[in-house]
Amino acid sequence: MRHMRLTGAGAGAEKYDLLTALAVAGLASGTSLQVSMLRLIALVTARYNWILDEVSIGQREMAALWSVDERTAKRETRRLTEGGFLEVKRRGVRGRVATYRLCIERIYALAPETWSRVGPDFHGRMAGRVLPSSAAPNKVTQLPPDPWGAVLHRLREGNEPRFAAWFARMRLVRDTGDSLVIEVPSSFVQSYIATHLMTDLQRAVDGSFVPARRCLLMVAN
Repeated sequence: MRHMRLTGAGAGAEKYDLLTALAVAGLASGTSLQVSMLRLIALVTARYNWILDEVSIGQREMAALWSVDERTAKRETRRLTEGGFLEVKRRGVRGRVATYRLCIERIYALAPETWSRVGPDFHGRMAGRVLPSSAAPNKVTQLPPDPWGAVLHRLREGNEPRFAAWFARMRLVRDTGDSLVIEVPSSFVQSYIATHLMTDLQRAVDGSFVPARRCLLMVAN
């Protein structure tokens, strides 16, 4: 999906939808993601510069905003960047704070299954923003010859934005014959896939491996 910047006509309404998507995804998730989404919403509403498409903030300011110590703020920032919600535009150096960009594409792919809980109008707006760039024409595609490649292909075909957000950086570590040990980039991604996307992952595995394997997620060192 292309890089998106929310400026111009209609941008105000879309910003509200973006924050709503973060909120309902967090509320539908476990405690860890709830806290992360609340902190991200606070950061965006308090400090985000939509014209420059960035937020410049230091660890001390971030810790104060979130009512945590600087160590916790640093850890949370790492979770949000590893999770793909924030992208580092400029790293902080002595005398200059770090600058981050909000990954809007990632948020649109976060939890589309929660959109209908807000209402049909919200679901329609969000789907209209995502589907045109990800919808594929009806065509017959050939699955890759290797089973793991077929798994990734099925996941990508099912929902390309979601694949890019959560599955693209998975790596098959080991096939034991009855289980697949799958490496993911962070504990944040591991937790989200386990609680929200494991059914989709397992379905793709069941359709690609014979006999079917159980999926075991591990975090990369």
